[in-house]
Amino acid sequence: MNDLPLNASYWDERYQHQETTWDIGYVSTPIKEYIDQLTRKDMAILIPGCGNGYEAEYLLQQGFTNITLADISPLLTERLADKFKRYLNRQLKIITNDFFTLEGQYDLIIEQTFFCALSPSLREAYVAKMHSLLKPGGKLVGVLFNRAFEGGPPFGGNIQEYMDLFEPTFTLQTLASCYNSIKPRTGSEVFIIAQKDQA
Repeated sequence: MNDLPLNASYWDERYQHQETTWDIGYVSTPIKEYIDQLTRKDMAILIPGCGNGYEAEYLLQQGFTNITLADISPLLTERLADKFKRYLNRQLKIITNDFFTLEGQYDLIIEQTFFCALSPSLREAYVAKMHSLLKPGGKLVGVLFNRAFEGGPPFGGNIQEYMDLFEPTFTLQTLASCYNSIKPRTGSEVFIIAQKDQA
């Protein structure tokens, strides 16, 4: 178990020194292809632990109008506010805060390298918080690692572990190896679609 304080200062430093090896520089193919089949452009979308916001950039390009980015790093959210200034407080909102203090209700939450950045001791709390942030029928969608790492973050996992974690709370519509990962991640990613039950 890694006992680093994974707080705002820690992530500010990682971004300041560009120690972000998980950052591929664009929206990952599995998430892009999921976005491509969405038709409701006004759905409320949250991207927690949003990093450099490539998913948001792609959503905006596709005409989505209700996107919220959240990250604990003030350095990062300042950069994002500048990057997305033409959309800010219109199609896009940016929150600087700890994920576990977020409020609101969303139709879709996109998971991209946020789960793996949290200490594994927080995984049950992550699932509970995601459930509370989704509207009835809302979905948590994204990519999880299907491999182990030395130390961390990132922290890895496997399909059985994710089933045990999510199934008590969500209906798992998809939990399977990604068939469309980028080449360096082939065989090491799982795509998840976890739906909150209708009220």
